[in-house]
Amino acid sequence: MKISIVTPSFNQGSFIEQAIRSVLAQGIEEVEHIIVDNCSSDETSAVLEKYSHLKVICEKDQGQSDALNKGFRAATGDIVGWLNADDIYLPGALNAARQAFEEQPLYDIVYGDYRFVDAKGRLIRVRKETGFDYFVLKYLHVLYIPTTTTFFRRRIFEQGNFLDIAYHYAMDYEFFVRLAAKGYKFGHIRRLMADFRWHDASKSQTQASRQKREMEQALLVHDPFLRSLNGGGRFMLRNLFMCLARSKRTLIKIFCGAYWCRI
Repeated sequence: MKISIVTPSFNQGSFIEQAIRSVLAQGIEEVEHIIVDNCSSDETSAVLEKYSHLKVICEKDQGQSDALNKGFRAATGDIVGWLNADDIYLPGALNAARQAFEEQPLYDIVYGDYRFVDAKGRLIRVRKETGFDYFVLKYLHVLYIPTTTTFFRRRIFEQGNFLDIAYHYAMDYEFFVRLAAKGYKFGHIRRLMADFRWHDASKSQTQASRQKREMEQALLVHDPFLRSLNGGGRFMLRNLFMCLARSKRTLIKIFCGAYWCRI
């Protein structure tokens, strides 16, 4: 099964080479790495010129969601991965994704565990995830499916599913909720697959409040019942669901072995 990796890029020249090398280090021949660069003004172009195997799309875009959609449309692999320019794959990640799809034909999306690292790649903490749960996904208020370890069957995009470019900070949450609502099947791979870089310029650091607002907006779009309530009732029920989702996730982690993983 051929794998395509899509990497959106904008002025991430200090990190993108590590992302590229992490794909090369997987040791898989049938890998296509697509870089969608928003005409970066830093050293990105010089880095990309060093790697002739890359498929580079360099043009202005309407944000990260638009860049990713361009990459998803250009992908020719049976499996498509989403790797941001400041993140890296850990050894064996692509093989693990391919094996999961081969063993579970009904899976449409798979995701694994990951590590938080700082700007210099130093370990901050390990995040071990749980199996897919739609209620937890919708209401936890923290996206527990990490894009950097997420892989899709290409048929998802062939069937017309793409990121909503109106979202700039919670596009992943909205996309996953929408796919789950349509009945696409998610599977969890219990192993560390990538490093998520936590640094001062990352959206998770600089745009946390905007991300929260977009997540709430997406939730209301995909939850007609909550949307039908007035302000006070919606707030109370939303908070109740969030507490239940947190409790459910904690119990799953404790009793279903979510604290175990391998690398």
